[in-house]
Amino acid sequence: MNRSEADGAVQDMLLNMQVQIIEANLTQCWPDWSDIDYTPAYNKLYFILDGEGWLKVEDMELYPEPGQLILMPIHTKQSYITISDKPFYKYWCHFTATAGGTDVFQWLDMPLCYGHLDRDLLEGLFRELVDARRSHALVSRLKEKSVLLHILTLIMENQPLRIGESHSKEIERLTRIQRYVDSHLQRELTVEELASVLHLHPNYFSKYFKRHFGVSPLKYVSRKRMEHAKLLLKTSSQSIKEIAQATGFEDANYFSKTFRREVGYSPTEYRVNV
Repeated sequence: MNRSEADGAVQDMLLNMQVQIIEANLTQCWPDWSDIDYTPAYNKLYFILDGEGWLKVEDMELYPEPGQLILMPIHTKQSYITISDKPFYKYWCHFTATAGGTDVFQWLDMPLCYGHLDRDLLEGLFRELVDARRSHALVSRLKEKSVLLHILTLIMENQPLRIGESHSKEIERLTRIQRYVDSHLQRELTVEELASVLHLHPNYFSKYFKRHFGVSPLKYVSRKRMEHAKLLLKTSSQSIKEIAQATGFEDANYFSKTFRREVGYSPTEYRVNV
């Protein structure tokens, strides 16, 4: 699997990622704050404001300092204890970030400690996150997700996003499907045909595909066709009929109706105005 294919796999995961906040708060840790070798079913963020402590994620030991943001990924063995009479004063958030049925942070090989981020900005974002979490207003559920996504964006930008080695073979299987779809956008594709690429039963393949991509196989194909159509509309002089044929539509009128429904513009409007 080459770098561009790996990047494409990560892009698809992030495109379909849905975040869910389990809990968030600002806490002064107690002197007996500790737990050893447990494995949470959620990701954790610690933003350290003050104090001292020791964390361990798998085999990596950390002694976070004020101003540092710590990411502790889901399904990893973790430990924490206080190491002085001045335990952590910290913002924290427990969350999931799933694409299909898989948490993104199970796949990505991410650093655990971030010390280069703007402390004032992070403190303000965590304050907003905790305030939204404490609110019972319906719109606060959107607010807290928006703030968490902002924090995750700060973590991920200017950071090469790599698939962990333990998942490289699985990603190769998924990119094999992506390559097949990309090279056959000009004709109709069935679930049975896509399943045969991985030598899987169609029923199992549909569940497998949705678990990893977050959408059904045919919905994924439709989205890829629209993405390719948008690219051709902006970068080529092909007619609408030619673009329809290049993206698997025999009828240009049906293509135009589908494009408007999916994109919000007719193909001509998109080419001229977007």
